[in-house]
Amino acid sequence: MDNADFREKLFELMKDIDGVTAPDKDKIIRLTKKTQKGHDLLQTKLGNLQQSLDSLRLGLKYLIFDLEATRRENNDLRKRLDQNPPR
Repeated sequence: MDNADFREKLFELMKDIDGVTAPDKDKIIRLTKKTQKGHDLLQTKLGNLQQSLDSLRLGLKYLIFDLEATRRENNDLRKRLDQNPPR
């Protein structure tokens, strides 16, 4: 559920609340405001998590690239050593 859908459903809920008595209505409105804050906080944390995962993926790609390059270099050096043994 994206932010626009959440807000739309929240406003629908608030419209449904119009028929409720005043004390119950105030309680429900307070709860929906807390829910909105919780949703915003969750969205922020989800964004931070996504950034962390993207950073981790990039780091892993670099490490894999570096490992493959090191293997190629090692293989090349081994071939050179086999062709020209040390004296």
